[in-house]
Amino acid sequence: MKLFRHGPPGAEKPGLIDAHGALRDLSGVVADIAGTTLTPDSMARLAALDPSGLPELPSGTRLGPCVGNIGNVIGIGLNYADHAAEAGLTPPGQPIVFNKHSGAISGPNDDVWLPPGSLKLDWEVELGVVIGTRAWHVRESDALDHVAGYCLVNDVSERAYQMEMEGQWTKGKGYPTHGPIGPWLVTPDEVGDPQDVDLWLDVNGLPRQRGNTRTMIFGVAHIVSYLSRFMALQPGDVIATGTPPGVGMGHKPPLYLKAGDVMTLGASGLGEQRQTVVPSPATG
Repeated sequence: MKLFRHGPPGAEKPGLIDAHGALRDLSGVVADIAGTTLTPDSMARLAALDPSGLPELPSGTRLGPCVGNIGNVIGIGLNYADHAAEAGLTPPGQPIVFNKHSGAISGPNDDVWLPPGSLKLDWEVELGVVIGTRAWHVRESDALDHVAGYCLVNDVSERAYQMEMEGQWTKGKGYPTHGPIGPWLVTPDEVGDPQDVDLWLDVNGLPRQRGNTRTMIFGVAHIVSYLSRFMALQPGDVIATGTPPGVGMGHKPPLYLKAGDVMTLGASGLGEQRQTVVPSPATG
């Protein structure tokens, strides 16, 4: 099952993709793709629906973030062996954990804002994990039972804010529009093995990132179990699981985004995104 959210920013409604690829409105069935809608019983009820009875949405409908009312966005750093190598860093012995401000979340095709004076805006295609049931001190063998689905994430990062300012990485991860997710939330039965998902990202049509989740240092089950030792993960929480090689910071010399650049990215079974970098309204 593929779920999505549609409509104007801040007023998105839930939707479902039928077997023929048509976009269907779910707002008469559930209030949102968020919180308790993501629990196993609720997801089972949605899977049992006959989509043909749902209103079909017109072409050109805006797709919003595929999950609404997100409580926590948790990032995992340096989680691909080949990405750690390009950064010249030793692979971590435990997951590197950081928070990404929920206000950074945006739709898969929304513009990405270039902060005032930013010179080191970077891209990061990632597999996103969406929690469906509360996960607290869960065993790795049971961890995937707590996952409602998966989505595509662009963990847009301002590297100067992240790496050159005192404090934690959070400063470089939370700017508005710096967390496009979607287009869809895809249930685990359709994704299959989360450790065999192809990821790619291009900038202005040029290949920049190519990878597969099989090169993760810490797999999805380990990440969910590990995080649950330190926090009680809640339905609707999103985990960005790290990025494969090819980020701008890893190029020699580094490559960073500027106004007018276009990012296109995708993941096998999870759809595609497209964002144009524009000056932040804060510059006006």
